[in-house]
Amino acid sequence: MRISPVTHREAARAKNIFFALFRKESLEKDEIFSYLPAENKNAIKKFWQEEFKAEYGETKSIWFPKGPIKRIRLFGLGERAKWNERKSQLLPRWMVRYALGERVTEFAVAFREDAMGRVVTNMHMAHFEFNKYKERPKEGWPEIKNIFLAFPGKEITSLRKKIGEETIVGEEVNGCRDLSNTPGGDMTPQKLAEAAKASAKRAGIKIKVLEEKDMRRLGMGGVLGVAKGSDEKPKFIILEYMRGPKDQKPLVLVGKGVTFDTGGLNLKPDNYIYEMHMDMSGGAAVIHGISAIARLKLPINVVGLIPAVENMPSGSSYRPGDLLKTMSGKTIEVLNTDAEGRVILSDALWYGATKYKPGFMVDLATLTGAAHVALGNYCSAVFTNKEVLTEKLIEVGKKSGDYVWPLPLWDEYLTEIKGTFGDLANAGKGDRYGGAIQGAKFLEQFVKNTPWAHLDIAPKMTSVEGEYLAKGASGVGVRYIVELAKNYPRIMNQES
Repeated sequence: MRISPVTHREAARAKNIFFALFRKESLEKDEIFSYLPAENKNAIKKFWQEEFKAEYGETKSIWFPKGPIKRIRLFGLGERAKWNERKSQLLPRWMVRYALGERVTEFAVAFREDAMGRVVTNMHMAHFEFNKYKERPKEGWPEIKNIFLAFPGKEITSLRKKIGEETIVGEEVNGCRDLSNTPGGDMTPQKLAEAAKASAKRAGIKIKVLEEKDMRRLGMGGVLGVAKGSDEKPKFIILEYMRGPKDQKPLVLVGKGVTFDTGGLNLKPDNYIYEMHMDMSGGAAVIHGISAIARLKLPINVVGLIPAVENMPSGSSYRPGDLLKTMSGKTIEVLNTDAEGRVILSDALWYGATKYKPGFMVDLATLTGAAHVALGNYCSAVFTNKEVLTEKLIEVGKKSGDYVWPLPLWDEYLTEIKGTFGDLANAGKGDRYGGAIQGAKFLEQFVKNTPWAHLDIAPKMTSVEGEYLAKGASGVGVRYIVELAKNYPRIMNQES
């Protein structure tokens, strides 16, 4: 799919033109409309006065049997006073999903310049379909070849660069979705490491993969413990992009890479296990987030760490009651083998904090169903040990479109995960409430004094109805990482 800036006059000659309308507002304000032939203008005016109310979600077509214009599509935005940033994210997706459903191969539309980034990235996200395991239909898959974005002629040159940058972000989000959607049989720790190598090569990123013997030498008992039950050997993926000032402490990103999570001996029930090939979505986000940073040539030092394992039941699996010694020296008392994400992240966070001494460290993990229960389907949970950063982390989510909302890290929750025979328990010993907070509090014990944030992305692992995205992985985290990288110096200045 190619997205190109054109003048309003050029857009008015397209076969398919999309217009977005607020209630009780005239289409004549749209500059594309001003260049339409008179017969088209008159027909459209009559239609929206009699047939189209512009209610939010309403959409209708006007067909023209003669002339260059074949179809005008109207999209209702509802009341302008109720319009917001979240709806502006959905509008370009809505248009693209409609076009795919109708097999429209090209269309023209006008957006405000200040919405350009959101428009381009979201159009690419909406155009994605995971079809690699399906037989190709005779007529081919629906595909949009060209989208023409209309702007004043004087702005077009500068917009080409903007479109290119936002296209990169959209492509990397979709790359993340492609990885996360791949079935666990084809996306093992080894395959994830290979995918990371391919991505790093394309983007010019340094990569190193630690093998089982390397992790044993480092004392990564958390990663090795979870991996024991699988025939697939664990991998520890290290990505480095160092293009910032020499004195800049790196931003360290840690992504959970459980390529399939059965729950281990605490086996998951049927209705939860089906999508557990996506339990490596945090790792996929880190791989493609850093790839986007590199392709955008952002002036930043950033490191990605992905502990990659399978959590499988077998005669060699780690067991409830086991005690695992982590790289930090702390021991973990295993109460539930399905709380494996925090166990592997304990080693990754410690490795990141001690080896790289980051200015800021962020982990992204599909960690808990409790976060999903707390927040529903539309944002991730964010925790931080630096409360001064909370508002900045929320703002990064708003600007990127990967929304987050804070939950507390109060010390009272630490009592729930104190071990009886080990230093820490990997699950709460009391009631089932506050599970997301307990998981975050557990992770906090492995970051030393590093400024740190934990993103529990489980609520946003998959797309939901109303988001105008294909079913499956949402690619959450990639846009957040890019926006965080762009604002990293400013955020760190505030923290200090």
